[in-house]
Amino acid sequence: MSEQTLDYFSRQRRIMGRDAAEVTWSHAVNSRSRLAEALTGPNHMMEADVIIRGRDPREPIMGHPPDTDGDITLKEWLEGVKDHDKGIKLDFKSQEALSQSVVQLEEACRLDRPVWINADILSGPGGQARPLEPQAFLSSVKTLPPHTVLSLGWTTGWTAGTDNAGYSWDMVRVMEEICRPLQHPVTFPVRAALLAQSFSQLSWLLQQSDRYTLTVWTAQNDKLTLQDLLPYKEEFHISRIYYDLLG
Repeated sequence: MSEQTLDYFSRQRRIMGRDAAEVTWSHAVNSRSRLAEALTGPNHMMEADVIIRGRDPREPIMGHPPDTDGDITLKEWLEGVKDHDKGIKLDFKSQEALSQSVVQLEEACRLDRPVWINADILSGPGGQARPLEPQAFLSSVKTLPPHTVLSLGWTTGWTAGTDNAGYSWDMVRVMEEICRPLQHPVTFPVRAALLAQSFSQLSWLLQQSDRYTLTVWTAQNDKLTLQDLLPYKEEFHISRIYYDLLG
C-alpha cells in the first residue's frame, strides 16, 4: 500500500529509496519559539502535544502535561505550519483535547503534507497512565481523510536494572482487532527499550496488514542497543519502520 508520508518526502527528494529511517523528527514543538526553530530546521516531521487550556477560554493549545497553559493555540500553530513543507504529528493525551480539535484537524489534513494523529489507546507493558478510550478516539477521527496516519500506541513504563516485560500477545491482538476495520494507515509507536523481548509479537502485528508500520521511540533514560533493532531491520522492508529517536 502506498504510504503517503514516504511518498511526500520522496517527491521532494528529501529521502531516497522509500527508507523510513531517513525521516527525522523535531520534538516537543509546543511554543512559538520552538515552532519557529523547527520550521527553519532540517527535520522532516514536527511533533507537538495538544492539551486543553486550564482556564477560559478553554480551547486546544500546545503543551505537554502537566502544563495547563501555553503561548500558542492549536489554531495558531496550524496556521504557522501551512505555508511550510514539514509533516506534522500531533499527540493527544485527553479525549476532550481531541474532540475540540477535530474541525481544525480536518482542515489541516486537506493540506498536501503528512499528518499523523497520535494517542495511546491501550494499556501496555508497565504502563501507569490512563489510555484514551479506543472507540471514542476512533469515532472522533473517522471524518479525517483516509490518507491521515493514525499513530496508535500503548501506555508503557520502563525501569533500569530490572527485567522489563515486552508487548504481550494479548496487547498486540487487541490492538489488531481495533485497527483491522480502519481505512487509514496505522503506525504503532513502540518503545525501543522493549523491542528485544517483543519481536515475535510485533512481527506478527506488522504482517497482518500492509497498512501497518512501526515507529520506534525512546524515552530520556531508556537503554537501547543497535542489537535490539537488528531483527526488525532484517525482517521488514525499510519502508515499514520509522525511528523517532532522541538525539
